Amino acid sequence: MIQWTGPTDRLPDKGAPQFDASGKIVLPGFVDSHTHAVFSRTRADEFEWRIQGTPYMDILARGGGILSTVKTVRETPTLRVQFPNRFLEFGTTTIEAKSGYGLNLETEIRILEAIRSVEKLEAVPTYLGAHALPPEFHDNRRKLAEFCDVFVEPGAFNTNEARRIFAATRSLGMGIKLHADEFESSGGAALAVEVGATSADHLGAIADADISRIAKSSVVATLLPATLFMLGHSHYAPARKLIESGAAVALATDFNPGTSPTLNMQFVLSLACTQMKMTPAEAIVAATINGACAVRREHRLGSIEAGKDADIAVYDLADYREIPYFAAVNFCVATLKRGELVWKQ
Repeated sequence: MIQWTGPTDRLPDKGAPQFDASGKIVLPGFVDSHTHAVFSRTRADEFEWRIQGTPYMDILARGGGILSTVKTVRETPTLRVQFPNRFLEFGTTTIEAKSGYGLNLETEIRILEAIRSVEKLEAVPTYLGAHALPPEFHDNRRKLAEFCDVFVEPGAFNTNEARRIFAATRSLGMGIKLHADEFESSGGAALAVEVGATSADHLGAIADADISRIAKSSVVATLLPATLFMLGHSHYAPARKLIESGAAVALATDFNPGTSPTLNMQFVLSLACTQMKMTPAEAIVAATINGACAVRREHRLGSIEAGKDADIAVYDLADYREIPYFAAVNFCVATLKRGELVWKQ
């Protein structure tokens, strides 16, 4: 844990090991609060289909998209979080990771167990059984997940179906998250406020009235610009309206094999600044302390202050604004998780 912060010339002499970060930028480790990091193969074929003009929901409707990943995940004997060390390499020390690529009891449990078993990188597990319409439904009461998420979108689940799921969620003592208003304004953001969700994620098509609702609530608005970038969209979530309305905005990668195959939070900062007009400082706040709020870890993650976990990333840059300025270039030279050096260039 962090014992003390302040000017170097006042550093108490406690005989601790030293790491020289002179002339470099030191930030809290990124908290990537929305990923689908357990899968078994990429979907590079669909990447090409989208380039050729096939809409995402059409790919989903013909059995591609999420359901193609479900098929391969069910067939994979050993599941794992993909590229955990790469997260650390880019300065991310904590991720939220969702199930939802199993859609049956056995595979959903195996995904959650894989999330629980990751080392060095901290992984917050979220149950996303309501990701796509599965051929069968099961219950899960093994307390493997901290949150329950539902994909509220035309073609997936509607608000009434989500309410039923969240009623069961609350009875199990789990937190609530939503995939909300990603492609269409369909009531997801308003539902997030209604049910007291921890976060409403995506919000690429959120209505102005729902921006006001989010701003007056404790719901964190988690924006995922890399997804819209990879889908070739020119319209991004209204980050400026959300921030200026008083909403707490977080940023995350949405790392997944279909629509956002990136785990680089530095790149997400670049997109947030260039496409959503967030300042570099706003983007860093959204990727650290607000990301921690989105997974209910703000009491120990997301900022460098005494009493919190020593989750720290060091960048070989002289100005924090250069992190998003150098788009998709990794300047992280060291990452510490709970004070342990877990990656060094």
